[in-house]
Amino acid sequence: MTLRVGPARRIAFINEKGGTGKTTLAVNTAAWLAAKREKRVLLVDLDTQGHAAKSLGIDVRTVTTTAFDWLTRDDVSLQQVAQPTATVGLSVIPAYKQLAELPQVLSQDPHRGRRLARRLEGPEADAYDYIVFDGPPSLGLVTTNILVAATEVVIPVGVTYLSLDGCAEMVQTVERVASEFARPDLKVSLVVPTLYRKTALADEILAKLQEYFPDRCAAPVALNVAIDEAQSHGKTIWEYAPWSRGATLLQAVAESVERAGSAPARKTA
Repeated sequence: MTLRVGPARRIAFINEKGGTGKTTLAVNTAAWLAAKREKRVLLVDLDTQGHAAKSLGIDVRTVTTTAFDWLTRDDVSLQQVAQPTATVGLSVIPAYKQLAELPQVLSQDPHRGRRLARRLEGPEADAYDYIVFDGPPSLGLVTTNILVAATEVVIPVGVTYLSLDGCAEMVQTVERVASEFARPDLKVSLVVPTLYRKTALADEILAKLQEYFPDRCAAPVALNVAIDEAQSHGKTIWEYAPWSRGATLLQAVAESVERAGSAPARKTA
């Protein structure tokens, strides 16, 4: 009998700089995998703004159990905190402002950097084919937890001035966490240029990204009204405007994410 060890893929969408489209990519990639590939997907929102859940039509202000409770209380199970969404196969663990208190609450825990990974151990998490993390736009304990729990990292990079420096710093952070927490398998699987506009500067930055990441740079995602409108309605692009240019752009990203990683080794029994 063949047994699957944990989720097939654990993908972290992370950038230490905000405003790169990180949440947009995480939400719509997770929804695409569930809707178009018929996979069981868990989206874990770990940003205090709670935008991932909001983008899926969930009012995080009224949610009684959030990622903060799940990460700080052993009596809160994954099943209790995961919320169903309008997309069949996609569940989300919502976050909100309380998550900002996580470093203080876990300050005395010697294993605080592995808290998320440990909470994802067991049959509840193993039932998912993909676990997608939406990280905060900053470096700290939450980001460290995500990197320790993930198997691969997708870095959205705004095609703007200084973006290359931010991308390089994020790569260094991934390498540092992989070394510090003995995670040699952790890798940057994809870099996604976002906020693209057809300008000389944007094309220059895009060329450099393609040079630095020749096999890991996705097609650029241009600014698109339909994508913004979908979020404002609490819907994925597949629900709001499935035949739009925005849907085409985000599908290309989702397909690149799907191709970029590989499933972990499986054991037989």
